[in-house]
Amino acid sequence: MPSTLKLSQRETAFNNEVVTRFELYNSLFQTLPFYQVKDTGILLPFFSSHCEKEANKQLSPAEIIESFFKKYVPDIEHREQINRMFRFIQYIERQVVLFDAIEDSSFSKIGREDETGTMQSLLQQAAVSEEQRTNIGKKLDDFSLRLVLTAHPTQFYPGSVLGIMTDLIEALKTNDINTIDVLLQQLGKTPFFNKTSPTPFDEAVSLAWFLENIFYHAVSGIQSKLEDEFELDTQRINQLLELGFWPGGDRDGNPNVTAEITKAVSGFLRQRVFRAYYRDFRVLKRRITFRGVEKSMVTLEKLIYDNAYSKQEPKNVQAEILAVLSSIRQTLIAEHDSLFVKVVDDLIKKVRLFGCYFATLDIRQDSRVLRNVFNYTVHQVPAETGIVKGYESFDEPEKLQKLTFNKTDFHCPDDADKLICDTLNTIRLMKQIQHTNGEKACQRFIISNCQQASDILQLIDLFLWSGWDKDNLSVDFMPLFETVNDLTHAAEVMERLYTHPFYKEHLQKRGNLQSIMLGFSDSTKDGGYLMANWSIYKAKVELTAMARKYGVALAFFDGRGGPPARGGGKTHRFYASMGEEIANEHIQLTIQGQTVSSQYGSVETARFNMEQLINAGIISALHPNRNDLLDKRHKELISKMADESYKLFIALRQHPLFVEYLEKFSPLKLLSHINISSRPTKRNTDASLKLEDLRAISFVTSWSQLKQSIPGFYGVGTALSKMKENGHWDEIKELYTKSGFFKTMVDNCTMSMSKSDFRVTAYLENDEKFGSFWTMLKDEFELTKAMLLELTGSEVLMQEYPVERRSIAIREKIVLPLVIMQHYALQCLNDCNDEELIKIYNKLVIRTVYGIVNAGRNLA
Repeated sequence: MPSTLKLSQRETAFNNEVVTRFELYNSLFQTLPFYQVKDTGILLPFFSSHCEKEANKQLSPAEIIESFFKKYVPDIEHREQINRMFRFIQYIERQVVLFDAIEDSSFSKIGREDETGTMQSLLQQAAVSEEQRTNIGKKLDDFSLRLVLTAHPTQFYPGSVLGIMTDLIEALKTNDINTIDVLLQQLGKTPFFNKTSPTPFDEAVSLAWFLENIFYHAVSGIQSKLEDEFELDTQRINQLLELGFWPGGDRDGNPNVTAEITKAVSGFLRQRVFRAYYRDFRVLKRRITFRGVEKSMVTLEKLIYDNAYSKQEPKNVQAEILAVLSSIRQTLIAEHDSLFVKVVDDLIKKVRLFGCYFATLDIRQDSRVLRNVFNYTVHQVPAETGIVKGYESFDEPEKLQKLTFNKTDFHCPDDADKLICDTLNTIRLMKQIQHTNGEKACQRFIISNCQQASDILQLIDLFLWSGWDKDNLSVDFMPLFETVNDLTHAAEVMERLYTHPFYKEHLQKRGNLQSIMLGFSDSTKDGGYLMANWSIYKAKVELTAMARKYGVALAFFDGRGGPPARGGGKTHRFYASMGEEIANEHIQLTIQGQTVSSQYGSVETARFNMEQLINAGIISALHPNRNDLLDKRHKELISKMADESYKLFIALRQHPLFVEYLEKFSPLKLLSHINISSRPTKRNTDASLKLEDLRAISFVTSWSQLKQSIPGFYGVGTALSKMKENGHWDEIKELYTKSGFFKTMVDNCTMSMSKSDFRVTAYLENDEKFGSFWTMLKDEFELTKAMLLELTGSEVLMQEYPVERRSIAIREKIVLPLVIMQHYALQCLNDCNDEELIKIYNKLVIRTVYGIVNAGRNLA
């Protein structure tokens, strides 16, 4: 009864705080006379209503658009109709921002259904007894949380729009109507997209906004709260809370990321953190006006100001700043009754957390590129490297024996291949960045598509051949296992590393902690939703067992996107549901796209979501739920379902119409023209489109634009149906009730399906070529929906999460006209020979993508 009451209270609060206020401010917004067409805002509600009504009749997008103009604006020609559609788009994409802002401003009043997973519940447990407080403190000393910002383009707002959103959220909290009105006008006149694609440096600048305005305050706030409550080791090597950064470091498949860009981004991050320190210092300066600290304050100001604003040769001054702050602190305690010592403590905490680097700049490159660099270097200086002739043809065990780990100083010649030069120059640059910004500034090298132990050991050789010393090799080498096949062999690869004498010694020097990255996106594209989740779970169990066998501490770094199809969804629940078989002392995950703005878009939401992740890690360690330890029978059941799902998904991928369907009815071919990323939409950009070259993000984005969410559910219904046919249904229902892992996986699947809308493409049912293919997709959707409703005992998808369900439904309603316009333009393109019109239709498709992507915010 209490939980039902709580849900109804949340629903009431959501309706009052979000739905009602959106209707109110949206009506105000629609009366603003933007874009030379006075009646656009007035006409838009009629257009939205028309799209909804006609989509229910399963009419084609062309029929919907044409009937609207015939009914409401009958006297304009085709090009003016298109002009009106562009105006509608400009309003709708701003409606999405307005809804985001209203939802964020209401956060504290609506809360979340998972309030028990916050820091408050952890503190309540600590208050029960001193023993419990000590136990939590010990676990916190062994625990770490690392959030890594990536520039993967699943949502993109320019910094100017982010600034307006921040101010709008604050104004909405107090319903300051005058400020809201002005900000909505500003929003209406501010461009939402770039005329050219952003460079990797532009992406870094955009994401650094979150570092400076959100994480700088949220991370230090949580650290303070924990230090106040628990006796924590503030001198530990691995910090409790750490930030990572990929823009400017992630060069996997992105030729635009170069050593020069990496250097520029590391310098920019350094500058931004010092500017944040300087803002805090000015507060400190207004308060610390006592005798005895004058010289220290002058020294401190010069140290911080020079690094924030003066162009000088950078060096790592973290220890120097901490020493001066410590001296000021001691004087305040000894001579001034500890007045304002907390202000000093706050800055000390921030300098400890963010150093001279703000966030660790991760370097990432594909194993195939690294192998080429290795072979090139060996051929250039065979004697110095000591690698024997014919090494390339050796099998893996022989390669591991023949690696020499000689030290040499090879400089890449200017006429070498660009990728080879960049790799070798970046390896040298990492050492320079560590020297100027501190070791943590750039200490992780991630090997994408890692398939064997030699991929890592050969990279270590490249470091030793580029001026690094094996006794001071302050770098963590991190394999990234992505495909279903690579995940299957991951434990075997790691055993070869753990037993290799050189690597074993290197790992001990690095605190005997191994980080392993596991990628959700590519495994989903490779094997479908169920197989991807199950493959990663199994790999984690096997990798944990292997690490424990060799006494190695393990940190899993999860590459998760915003949507469930890319590993997103209720992330904290995944970590809370890890049983004892899976190492969970360290939580590391990527945050990107929708996740950045929806879960970390304000200090309040960022703190809430980070606290949930900390709580998930600590509670699962202190009170492991025996139900989360899947027994042999449960594993058999999930494995059978994953296999059934995988078979169906592979059959779909191999269908002769699969790629053609995506190309023809989704904006896939046009994604490369969308200026939201410096990254190509596919690898091997010069070659014709192949599924294996298509980036997972482009793959998932295309299906989400189609409103079919195939990567998030396809095969799940068939797998559940087979279980029922074979008499295992009661066991599956019990599994859903008892296993946190299985329940979270199912719940995230229902969220993906809630964002699907087959009405948009229903006209394809009678298409001569694609009709049966579309029907196959729709049938699996309906089967999955029926099976999930039966499994969860629900009448509608996401019934257990009514507020989140309503939020998704409103967003889908807002963008339905965008989806209809996109498919209308794609339909027009199929029959158009007019080059000028083709350009206009392409532009119309591209413009709709922005709003649809941004509205796909993963609120859950």
